[in-house]
Amino acid sequence: MDTMDGLSMDLERANLDKLRRVFPECFAEGKLDIDKLLGLCGEYIDNDFEKYRFEWKGKAECLRLAQKRSAGTLRPCPGESVDWEHTRNLYIEGDNLEVLKLLQTAYYRKVKMIYIDPPYNTGNDFVYADDFADPLARYREVTAQTTKSNPETMGRFHTNWLNMMYPRLRLAANLLRDDGVIFISIDDGEVTNLRRLCDEVFGEENFVAQFIWKCRQNKDNRNISGVSVDQEYIICYSKQFGNRVFRGTERKIDQYQNPDNDPRGPWTSANMVGLATADARPNLHYDLINPADGINYGCPPKGWRYDRNTMKRLIDEGRIIWPDDPEGRPRKKSFLNEISEVLPGYSSVFGDGIYTNTATKELFSIFQAHYFDFPKPVEVIKQLIEQVTEPDDIVFDFFSGSATTAHAVMQLNAEDGGNRRFILVQLPEVCDEKSEAAKAGYANICEIGKERIRRAGASIGAGDTGFRVFKLDSSNLKTWGAAPIDPQAGDVIGELANRMNAMIHRVKPDRSDLDMVFEVMLKLGVPLDFPVTEVSVNGKTAYSVGEDCLLLVCLAPDIQPGDVEQMAEYAPAKAVISRDSFADDTAMANAWYILRDRGVDLKLV
Repeated sequence: MDTMDGLSMDLERANLDKLRRVFPECFAEGKLDIDKLLGLCGEYIDNDFEKYRFEWKGKAECLRLAQKRSAGTLRPCPGESVDWEHTRNLYIEGDNLEVLKLLQTAYYRKVKMIYIDPPYNTGNDFVYADDFADPLARYREVTAQTTKSNPETMGRFHTNWLNMMYPRLRLAANLLRDDGVIFISIDDGEVTNLRRLCDEVFGEENFVAQFIWKCRQNKDNRNISGVSVDQEYIICYSKQFGNRVFRGTERKIDQYQNPDNDPRGPWTSANMVGLATADARPNLHYDLINPADGINYGCPPKGWRYDRNTMKRLIDEGRIIWPDDPEGRPRKKSFLNEISEVLPGYSSVFGDGIYTNTATKELFSIFQAHYFDFPKPVEVIKQLIEQVTEPDDIVFDFFSGSATTAHAVMQLNAEDGGNRRFILVQLPEVCDEKSEAAKAGYANICEIGKERIRRAGASIGAGDTGFRVFKLDSSNLKTWGAAPIDPQAGDVIGELANRMNAMIHRVKPDRSDLDMVFEVMLKLGVPLDFPVTEVSVNGKTAYSVGEDCLLLVCLAPDIQPGDVEQMAEYAPAKAVISRDSFADDTAMANAWYILRDRGVDLKLV
């Protein structure tokens, strides 16, 4: 019988297990021989310390932080949610680093698109300064409005920002599907470092584009340099580049007509003037003569686009349009039915009149107040989602801010009938007491984001406009107090006895059954949008997870073998029962045999 330990996925062990399966010869006494592994891959140690590397102080520590298992959980909040029972959307309140760790098992390689708008490195309050020793303690600091600043005078201005981004991107990459795509909004301050960081995390060969968004409508005259910086960037990487990532823009076909009733259908005239000099492509330089009347149209300075043989074939097929004026240029008929299914490329410079003040107006229309500085417009994110997702994909945003991503997903679903789902994560940064948001009664950014989704969803009124709310907290399972006991401080035996007695019941007394059910789902890899149904087992409460009872969770007391027999009737893949629930050790042992005979795994909490 396995027992849950209350920790998130062990990423280091999972990675080592993968390597061990593929390269067992690289392990000796349980340790990885990195030199042997590199040798098998054709990389040999040459002690060359001058190779190109992207390094900064704290980078190795960041990697260890990303791999460190979380002792947290996500507690469900049905009362703050919309359409809890039916929605498949999630809004998670908490430090995104810990949340990313907790989502690893349930959402590993399930996300099609990530969009994030991380805090730009302005040198002001830096709420994402992680605590390597105790991330949850740092999270509690932040929610109590104890922030740290990142001024340039610290000497680690860029380093601190990189230390914040690196572990989060490493974890986010695990969640992307093999055909997944990530978009990251950024400004001039860190765009270069972000590109280098993403090259390392996603691979420089997987870089797709650096989009330029003209975000400012009016010139900014405050810059001492005299330059108005009117653009921001959106960096795009794919998980595995090679196939077409963007659908492309809608093709314009209005110019296709059929004035001469050509049986081949509508057509438009296409330029045939070449692009090469006679020295470079002599075969494209020749006089073009109309065989019907002998008019010579000469040869343009850069020649033609086709050689003599191809041009003769086009003439024979009646594909050349001959002008009446000998000084004119012959053109080719291009037929609508010959157009490739591949759409024209999506421009790396985009926006088309969509500015930051567009988003400001959008939020004002929802709240009749200004609660956010520099939000992103719905249309910008909606266009990106439309380009790279299918109707049933998951869109993930772990710096959700004003919740524009949720708004964009709901809006696009309403327009094209899709069923895309969003997962949003936001740190509950406390609103400044002098802000309009605080005066309106909003305690933190999450409260504004959730209300924005409620109001936007009500306005859209089509598709899934609900969302389940979860909040980061410490695990529902007690952990052993491992702090050393000072023999000078008091009764050592008594303190040890108190710690042992505290572990008799593993589930914390202030946590609900639903808290525990969703922690079980997280740790066993079941998505948080799965339905949870309360069922009765011989009068005792249990919970069926999933449409076909993927899990059956029971935390009720005094579980007897007969109750376990009844649980097996639901034919779950796994039965999860609290160790405290069994009437005695015999009942627990019998449960294992009963479920084993029915092909059901037993997991203890």
